[in-house]
Amino acid sequence: MVPVKIRNMEEFASISGLSRPTVSKYFHDPGSVRATTRARIEAALEKYDYRPNIFAMNQNRKLTKNVGIMVPYLADPFFAEIARNIEQRCIDAGYSPTLFSSHGNPDLEVEILENLRALKPAGALIAPLGRISDSAAVSSFCDEVPTVLFDSNLPDMGLAFIGSDNPQFSMLMVEYLCRTGEPPCFFEMKDPANPNANKRRQGYLDAMTQLGFEPSIVKVEGQGWSFEEIGRAGGIRTLEAGGFATNTILCSNDRLAIGLLTACYEKGLRVGRDAGSDLRIAGQDDHPFSRFTCPPLTTIAQDYDAVSRRAVQTLFDVVESGDQSRARETVLYEGKLIMRQSA
Repeated sequence: MVPVKIRNMEEFASISGLSRPTVSKYFHDPGSVRATTRARIEAALEKYDYRPNIFAMNQNRKLTKNVGIMVPYLADPFFAEIARNIEQRCIDAGYSPTLFSSHGNPDLEVEILENLRALKPAGALIAPLGRISDSAAVSSFCDEVPTVLFDSNLPDMGLAFIGSDNPQFSMLMVEYLCRTGEPPCFFEMKDPANPNANKRRQGYLDAMTQLGFEPSIVKVEGQGWSFEEIGRAGGIRTLEAGGFATNTILCSNDRLAIGLLTACYEKGLRVGRDAGSDLRIAGQDDHPFSRFTCPPLTTIAQDYDAVSRRAVQTLFDVVESGDQSRARETVLYEGKLIMRQSA
C-alpha cells in the first residue's frame, strides 16, 4: 500500500489516470462502468486505500425524504411505542419514514440495512441488537448514511446515541424498595436478549453495595423475546425452590415482571405492599400495559418523548445542514419512579 494521503475524489481520479465523472459513476454503481475500468479503479483503491465520503456525495445530490427506522422487536410494546413516537415526528417534519423490525435476528438486521441503502434515505434512526449485531455491517452503514442510534449503543458508530440511563433505573428503584421494605432480589434472564439488561444488573449491584445490603441475583433460563413466558416459567421454578432470598423482587424489565406476577397468581401468592401480601414485585420501563396488571406494577418510566424528540432532532439537524463535523454525542435520560400497588 502506497502511503499517499488522498483528500477527495478529484485527487483520486487524477492519481488513477481517470476522469472524475467516471470515478463518481463507479462509486454510485460499480456495474455502470466497463469491466476494464472497474478493475482499474479497484486496483487503485487497493493501492491507495482510498474510500470516498459517501455522506458528502449524497449532500451534493437532491436528498430524498425517506427515513429508515429499525427496532429489534416490534411486537415488544416498548419498541412499538418509541417507534410510534419517532415515526410521527418524522411525518410532522415532512419526511417519509419506513419502519423495520429485525426480530432479534442479526442476519435480518444486516438485510434491513441493505434494503435501507436501496431507499437512498436522507437518514436513519436505528436501535441495533447490540452485542449480537454484525458491528462491521452496522459501522459501514453508519459511514454511508447519516444515522442516529437509540436504545442500544454501539460505541463510535453513527452521529449520536440517544438513550436511557439504565444503571440509574435500577439504582433509583433499589433505593425506594430498601427504604420501604426488605431489600430486593434481582430477577433476570440468564442470557438476556436486550443488552440494557446488563447495565441494569450493574446498577442493582452498585446500589445494594452502597446501601450496605448483600445482592441476590436470580437468573432464569430462556432465549429470545418471549419475556412474559420466561418470567412465568422461571418464576414458578424459583418460587417452588424457595429461590428468592427476600420478599421483594426487582425484575430486569416489566415484561419479566408481568410473567412473574402470573407465576405468583398460579402459586396462590398475594403481591402488594399491604400487610397481608406475600411478595413485593417491581419492574423497569413503564411498559404500556404495566398500569393494567393485577396489581398495577411499580416501575421506572422511560422518557419516550424525550428520547424520540432528541433522536429525530439530532438527525434532521445534520441532514438539513449537511454538517457532519460535529463530534458524536451520547445523551442519556433518567427514568422516573412510578409507584403502584405491586410494591
